[in-house]
Amino acid sequence: MSHDTSSDTSTKAGFVAVVGRPNAGKSTLLNWLVGEKLAMVSKKAQATRKRMNIIVMHENAQIIFVDTPGIHEKERLLNRFMLQEVYKAIGDCDLILFLAPAKDGLEHYKKFLEINTKKRPHIVVLSKIDEVGRDDLLKKIGEYQLYQDNFLALVPVSVTKGIGKEELLGQIVKHLPTSPWLYDPELLTTTSVREIYKELIRESIFENLSDEIPYETDVIIEKVEELPNLDRVQATIVAEKRSQKLILVGRGGSTIKRVGRDARIKMEQFSGKKIFLELFVSVKSGWSKTKKSLSEMGYSFE
Repeated sequence: MSHDTSSDTSTKAGFVAVVGRPNAGKSTLLNWLVGEKLAMVSKKAQATRKRMNIIVMHENAQIIFVDTPGIHEKERLLNRFMLQEVYKAIGDCDLILFLAPAKDGLEHYKKFLEINTKKRPHIVVLSKIDEVGRDDLLKKIGEYQLYQDNFLALVPVSVTKGIGKEELLGQIVKHLPTSPWLYDPELLTTTSVREIYKELIRESIFENLSDEIPYETDVIIEKVEELPNLDRVQATIVAEKRSQKLILVGRGGSTIKRVGRDARIKMEQFSGKKIFLELFVSVKSGWSKTKKSLSEMGYSFE
């Protein structure tokens, strides 16, 4: 008779919110930990808009990472929605990873301590350690040690050099509650294929267009037809102004073709299938300016 470890009391499971300033590398870290490209990665700040669950199995534990938008204070409604997502993730999780690039000062960490009002336990992940020299790294670790009463552990990592993964996962597992697994251990994410396709198209917009345009656009997945070896996807990029639509389309459709090609490659890498992608562009004037129109686009305030 086989033994089902998922109902065994010796298993662990829990939600781990990954937080930090915008563009700290949260999504890059998560893709590295899970070994797959799931979270949206962009060199531009505030690319991630919503929480996303990414599941990593390690030893006897199921770690459900929650990718969050960067912690920032901005007045735009969409930014306020994003900050709400961060607060929710912090409030609902069992453990927090605070991502601290080694070159950063401690002001972002101090800000995090202020907003962690429920005093959720956290681990400081000192990232991008390959970007600083040994002396600077030791100095930075010393600066964080002044706050050691606040955190459970400090783990230096480098995604680029592949340093610290096992230690980080081990520390996380150590502090997770005993629990049966909450999801099928084969799952990598609780996010639907539609949502991931949407994020991959958004990422391609960020990579191919500069300035405000990526921030003032969103993507609606109109249709996904899943066949055994092919997914047919219809999607609309929504812009706020007609002038943005013209830039998105580009001369002779050149820009939208480039965005579509990039997105298709990403979608194929994710799904392991051929993708037939049809992209359209529409204008929804001021979609990010009111709570009602944001809610219609899937960003609901509470």
